[in-house]
Amino acid sequence: MEEVDVEPTITLIPGINSQRKHLGFVWGPGDILVYETQHKAAGKQPVGPSCQDVQVVRKDEDIYSPILRKLFNESHHIFVGLQNIKDDLPSKNKKPQFVSISKNYRSIIRACMEELQQVAVSTRDPTLAAQYGNQVSILLAVELIWNLCEVLFIDAAPAGSLLLHLLDWVRLHKAEVDEKARDVLRCESPTRHQFFWDVVVSFVLQGRMEEARSMLAKQATLQPAAQGMFKRMDNLLAKMPIYNPGSTQTLPEFEMKWRQWHEECDACLQDNSFASSPHLETICKILLGDDDTLLEQKELLGTWYHYVVTRLLYTHPTVKPIDLHYYAQMCMDRFLDSRSPPEPLDSILLAAFEFDLHQVIKDCSIALNNWWFVAHLTDLLDHCKLLQSHNLHFGSNLREFLLLEYASGLFTHHSLWQLAVDYFDHCQGFGRTYLELLMERVPLDTERKALKVLRICEKRQMNEQVRSICKIMAMRALRNNRLGSALSWSIRAKDAAFATLISERFLQDYCSHGQFSDLDLIDNLGPAMLLSDRLTFLGKYREFHRLYGEKHFTEAAKLLLSLMTAKIAPQSFWMNLLTDALPLLEQKEVIFSVDQTHELMYCLEELTSGKTQSNPDRPMQEEDLETTKIELLRLALARNLAMAIVKEGTVEA
Repeated sequence: MEEVDVEPTITLIPGINSQRKHLGFVWGPGDILVYETQHKAAGKQPVGPSCQDVQVVRKDEDIYSPILRKLFNESHHIFVGLQNIKDDLPSKNKKPQFVSISKNYRSIIRACMEELQQVAVSTRDPTLAAQYGNQVSILLAVELIWNLCEVLFIDAAPAGSLLLHLLDWVRLHKAEVDEKARDVLRCESPTRHQFFWDVVVSFVLQGRMEEARSMLAKQATLQPAAQGMFKRMDNLLAKMPIYNPGSTQTLPEFEMKWRQWHEECDACLQDNSFASSPHLETICKILLGDDDTLLEQKELLGTWYHYVVTRLLYTHPTVKPIDLHYYAQMCMDRFLDSRSPPEPLDSILLAAFEFDLHQVIKDCSIALNNWWFVAHLTDLLDHCKLLQSHNLHFGSNLREFLLLEYASGLFTHHSLWQLAVDYFDHCQGFGRTYLELLMERVPLDTERKALKVLRICEKRQMNEQVRSICKIMAMRALRNNRLGSALSWSIRAKDAAFATLISERFLQDYCSHGQFSDLDLIDNLGPAMLLSDRLTFLGKYREFHRLYGEKHFTEAAKLLLSLMTAKIAPQSFWMNLLTDALPLLEQKEVIFSVDQTHELMYCLEELTSGKTQSNPDRPMQEEDLETTKIELLRLALARNLAMAIVKEGTVEA
């Protein structure tokens, strides 16, 4: 078994002492249930009362943050759009789309980060403020890593352009200088501000020559005697060559021009042009890429990766991607304290500079508290065809594994589970299997939610899950005596046995109250009534009542008789049908023909032939009532038969 990369963190659970009590646990998709058990270790006496609580231990708390939920929702739309990019396009044509998608992901991160910062400042609860501050720090690191991966892997800028992208990366993530510059410029005398020279040097360290020249011009106007010296520095800053990928200038031509400028800077330093101004002399040394001078600016640089980019800007502006790892390792070693191990963020950025994508993803998976970042970044990199060679040993590729983990976590949330469905849809290996298992575990709190789950399953032809959901909802409706809803769900489940049971309940209800409930549903069963014999009978019996109510007596009589002769009606219900025939038999006009009357008589005799002996369990009153019904039916049938014979004989004559 492979050893773990880091020691797992220990989570202390309040109220539970694992040293003195035996713990039990149950794994869930995104959390663990922990509880104390009654288990006694051999030779030990039970100590103290047991804790009766079940504790929920969650790994990913971020999905419960209202602000971070926006991150999950917005990124879902980008993810779905990325999956819809046509595979038949050449990779070169898709590159601008991939870069645009990467920037969209980063813009969402930045928007959430800004909102969290505002909430952290406005909240009065110190615990919440600390929590929001921690989330801001994590998002800052995430956006920093993503931006670097965008530069190195997705945009994959060549030599020359590469450094321009890295400068933008540093400027974006080292924005304190802009705030400091605003403070300096707001005061009455900017040149006398304590941070004036810090701002100038910071601009130079970031290669922002125009801003640096603008600040120096303010100083030059106050020192007429040093005008020549400031003019010379301004000239060096203005003449610094910046590579332009869109120009006709070739890379060798740019390198030659840059060397000439570098030699001019060196000449100024050698002839002591700035000897009278330590600040300008420091700037000149920075322009020459003097390592000792750069390291003296640690406080202004702030990070080792800023140091890497600045050093490359002034020593090797046409660095090739393949050489980055050498400079990154060297600068990190020089910048950081060798006595303490690097932070996880430092290791991740170094792995990126080394173009070790899998190490970046692995370290991020360990360091971050949820799967959002690694899942979406890996998916994008996979679309860029950068992860094709890396498959895992347990059946799934890296992209799918991370997406499955992320989507499984979303499924534990009461509303975000809907987003997870699309992630599973785009995991060709195990996505459907995961979805089938998890859909069965979605709590069906309301009928609206059940319909939502059902639509998802029906759209994906997940027939077992559809039947399961419909059965659950039908049973719940039946327990609440909502027969119409129960019948509707059982029809949707195509469950003949359950439809039969509910139809029986409808008929029992009719016998008790003398009328049907949920008439709209029964009247509009359509082909669904063929699901079971009892349901067919229910639909046809209701049709008989409708025909009778509309005074279509002949059609009603024909339908009533067919229900018995075709054995559609259960024999236990024949007495009700024969009783329903009484009003038709008593009509002045003959409704039942001779043959139909004979058939009714036959049905009555078949029903009563098995009831010669009285049932001791039935009350005497019920038996007397049934005997009276039978006598009335026989009398009505005999009278109707006589009238039908006379009528038919008269017609024939």
